[in-house]
This record gives sequence, C-alpha cells and structure tokens, in this order.
Amino acid sequence: MPFPTSHPALDRALSERGYAEPTPVQARVLEAPDNRDLLVSAQTGSGKTVAFGLALAPTLLDLAERFGEAGAPSALVIAPTRELALQVTGELTWLYAGTGATILSCVGGMDPRTERRALQRGGHIVVGTPGRLRDHLERGALDLSALRAVVLDEADEMLDMGFQEDLTVLLEAAPADRRTLLFSATLPREIVRLASAYQRDALRIDTVDRDAPHGDIEYRAIRVLPSQVDLAVVNLLRFYEAPGALVFANTRERVKHLTATLRERGFSVVGLSGELTQDLRSEALQALRGGHARVCVATDVAARGLDLPDLGLVIHAEVPANVEGLLHRSGRTGRAGRKGVSVLLVPRARRRKAELLFQTASIRAEWAGPPTA
Repeated sequence: MPFPTSHPALDRALSERGYAEPTPVQARVLEAPDNRDLLVSAQTGSGKTVAFGLALAPTLLDLAERFGEAGAPSALVIAPTRELALQVTGELTWLYAGTGATILSCVGGMDPRTERRALQRGGHIVVGTPGRLRDHLERGALDLSALRAVVLDEADEMLDMGFQEDLTVLLEAAPADRRTLLFSATLPREIVRLASAYQRDALRIDTVDRDAPHGDIEYRAIRVLPSQVDLAVVNLLRFYEAPGALVFANTRERVKHLTATLRERGFSVVGLSGELTQDLRSEALQALRGGHARVCVATDVAARGLDLPDLGLVIHAEVPANVEGLLHRSGRTGRAGRKGVSVLLVPRARRRKAELLFQTASIRAEWAGPPTA
C-alpha cells in the first residue's frame, strides 16, 4: 500500500527519501482524523517519528504550503533522552525541509544560553528532553502559549526515568485545546492515567501483534553458573559475530567490569553508565555509530534512547527486573524489519524469574547451555 497523501511538501520529502510504503504504525496514524488526540503503542524502531511528523502537518499547516515567520512554537515534541531528541530533530528536519519550518532542539549537555537565544529568535517545532524544556519554561525562554500540538515520544521510558513531574509542568502550561499525541512501547497503568488526565477523547492505536509480539527478535535463554557469566558473554559475542552488540548490566560497577573484561579479550568495546560526562558519552556513541566499536556495555538508564546501526545482538548479562525492562532492552535490536537476537543469561536461582518474564510478555524463548565459541 502506498503512502496516503498528507501534505505536498512532506509527500515530496518521503519520495526523495525512497519511502514507498508506510509501516503499520504510520498507516494507522495516517488513517486517524486530523483533529484527534492519539494514544499509540508501537514497538521501538517501527517508524513512529515519521508517523507523528506526518500526523502533525494538518494541525500545524492546515492548507498552507509553508510556515509563516517563526515565533512561539506551534508544536512541542518531548523525548526521554538527548540522543532520541536529536534523532527526532534530524528526522523532522528532512521531513519538513520543504515547508520552511524552523526546528529547534533543547537537550541536556548543550549550552542552555545558545538554546535560549534560538528560542528568542523563534521556532515552529521544538524538540527536547523534559528537564531542559522545563528549565527553559520556568526561565521564561520557552513560550507555550501558541502550541497547537504536543507529542510525548517513548512516554513509558520518560516515566521510568522519573520525569513525571516535568511532564506535568509542561503539559499544564500548554493550551488546553492543543492536540496531544502520546507514543509508548508499552501502556502500563501510569501511562493510561497520564493519557486520561491530559488527552481529550484520545483514539487508541495498537500496532503490536499480541500473538507474535516480537516477530523480528529471536529470544534465547542460556543456563549459566554465576561464575560463568563473563565467559558466556565473551562466547556469545564470538558465536554470533554480530556487527553491533549491546550488553546490559544492572550497575555501573558491572558495566566497568564487563567493559574491562571484553577489552582484555580483544573486543572493540565502549561502556555507558550514568557517571559519564556528556562529552565522553558522545564520544562513545560516535565510536559505535562510526563502526570503531563493535560492543556497547550499558545500564538500562544509560541505554535509553539509543538507536545504533546494525545492532543484531542484545545480551542481558543479568536478568531484567521486569517485563518492561526486557522489552525495552530487547527492542534495541530487530528494528525496522531487520532481524535480531536477544539472549538472557540465567543462573539457576533466576530461572523461575526468567520464565515468568517470558510468559508475561508472551515470548517463546529457546533454552540452551552456554555456547563454546
């Protein structure tokens, strides 16, 4: 099925980028009435940025070919991490290139004074992280009075990261008659409550196939002794030889330990944890995206919003705390139609926990002993 007509400038942008057919979430969102609030659940990597970019066009442009002079923003997109916010900014920049849109980003790790000057000059769409946007709002640099639409991207991750108060401040400062689009990989009770409080008659769109919720991800569970975890990670990386791999650990100390272990074994590896400065984090991500590092070891929080090319393998060096953690971690692979593998390393004492996670998530995992690569 071809993309339905949305706006001439955006249609041209899609054609120039080689977009021939919409993904399921894009098709469903574009079928919705132009004025409806949307509550959308879709897997990570499903094309939701283009989906809400297209959905915003009628609200922001109406019948106009181009935006007028930039002033207070017409749209606000809120994302959980700097990396995701910058990725969204890049996607919207090419999608709206033919409309004369000024798109600004406001994220941690960047000079807030530069951002404030840009906001004062004016922008049509502002993309940012909750804390930085709230800071600009409370300092009087961000004017939300002209907002026509708000997008919450990966809302479940924002709540998991403790941004509920920031989101509440931002949403309550926006006009009551705005359009609100909420995108989330999962819809726990907290997200449903947020939607009911700040959306009006939202249309629920669910593009996750519950009978086969992770068709592009092959799940495996590997039985290991606690003392064998490090060796199992090494052997899995050698066995799969994926061009990109993400290894999850639960603490900063484990990230440091596993990063050092893999480096000693000859792997090109970077570690991501909350203690890194933004410069060091950016350097590590550039090494991954540029192909200079093959493996990233990270905590859950440090990996939020990562979009790494050619990520074919996710290894859970420790069993995730809950189903949401399992899905978010695993969702870093198997993106945009590509296949991926998610492997849990399961000590005997954690087997029941792992089985419950798979059962709750309706995932069929293959159990095996550790590979001997």
